[in-house]
Amino acid sequence: MIDFYYNAAPNPMKVALLLEELGVPFVPHPVDTRKGEQFAVDFTAINPNNKVPAIVDDGVVVFDSNAILLFLAEKYGQFMPPASDLAQRAKMYSWLMFIASGVGPFSGQSVHFRHAAPKPQNYALNRYDFEANRHWTIVENHLKTHHYFLGDAYSIVDMAFWGWARMIPYVLGLDDAWAQFPHIKRLLDEINSRKAAQKAEGLKTRHAFKAELDEEAKDFLFPQNKRLKTSPP
Repeated sequence: MIDFYYNAAPNPMKVALLLEELGVPFVPHPVDTRKGEQFAVDFTAINPNNKVPAIVDDGVVVFDSNAILLFLAEKYGQFMPPASDLAQRAKMYSWLMFIASGVGPFSGQSVHFRHAAPKPQNYALNRYDFEANRHWTIVENHLKTHHYFLGDAYSIVDMAFWGWARMIPYVLGLDDAWAQFPHIKRLLDEINSRKAAQKAEGLKTRHAFKAELDEEAKDFLFPQNKRLKTSPP
């Protein structure tokens, strides 16, 4: 049995999608990061980085969303190219790490400086908005000539993409996001139509996560701000 520690953010949701696609039994454990539950002693023992998602699979602990995708795909032999196909494996690792090290972090920072950081933050927002746009444009151009990231086969790379792609209008602050990224929207719509995606989205409604971004939530989500109140760096 897999214990799945999650909230409704993009990274946990991509793991939820894979779990539903695999059809394996799992127990969801909500971790409300706006209440600071990621810092609980029991959860820190699972993920010392105090972030979701994480899984415990019959005693085996895996944290970081892309590590979990790779672990589960390897374990169940699904949604990734066979080890003998080195060319496709190389594409999988390249695009998965592109999402892990580029799309996700820059999108996340664009969200932070657009929606959460104290104003003004023109320099920071310009940097992260530019980089998020640049990364998503690379994805858009790739999907012009590829049905899925790896060609004709739906894979964990598409699931990693799905976690963040749903958020593009919010990430980039665009009212016409899908006019700018029609090929991203095409793949997003296709994945959204899958039963597994609908089940994964439904997981968000099984627990009432704190919605307010009040001062308590900001203290848990952005602990670095405490430094500004005492001795600015």
